[in-house]
Amino acid sequence: MKYGYARTSTSDQTAGLAAQVATLEAAGCEEIVQEHASAVGEREAFDILMLHKLRRGDTLVVTKMDRLARSIGKLLTIVETLEAKGVALTILDFNKGESVNTGTPSGKLMLTMFGAFAEFERSNMLERQRVGIDKAKGEGKYTGRKPTAMNQRERIVAMDAEGMTRTAIAEKLGISERSVYRALGST
Repeated sequence: MKYGYARTSTSDQTAGLAAQVATLEAAGCEEIVQEHASAVGEREAFDILMLHKLRRGDTLVVTKMDRLARSIGKLLTIVETLEAKGVALTILDFNKGESVNTGTPSGKLMLTMFGAFAEFERSNMLERQRVGIDKAKGEGKYTGRKPTAMNQRERIVAMDAEGMTRTAIAEKLGISERSVYRALGST
């Protein structure tokens, strides 16, 4: 069976998730697992897919390598787990429109090489970003994101005093529940 996996980091990236699902459907995936989760954090739907759904002879399909992993180490661990289960991996947009299938020796080689290059490029990009931010801070042009929850601290405290639950406050103000607790803890 062909399983697709679509992932975005945040829930507001609906267009990106929809595009991945459409691509996976066009590739013939019979079931598509989708979730909003960071590639480096907990991925509940992916873990369920890996542990309970994939069987020998199945193929896992993703649109791009970074939907699966951000580092070559993590990618190779996933590939190794899939191989042990007898599951092939297909990455549709692997390198400028080319796909790769780990069910072949050349596919495994390409995955390892391009995965290492992708990790190297990402590290370089993050380093350039850090240098740019440091320069902008030095020039007084970068102040970071303004805290949204703390700007609403008075409203949060008032809603809490009215007896609203922390979950209800978070939903009403469009902030995380953790931010509500933080704002209430700083009063």
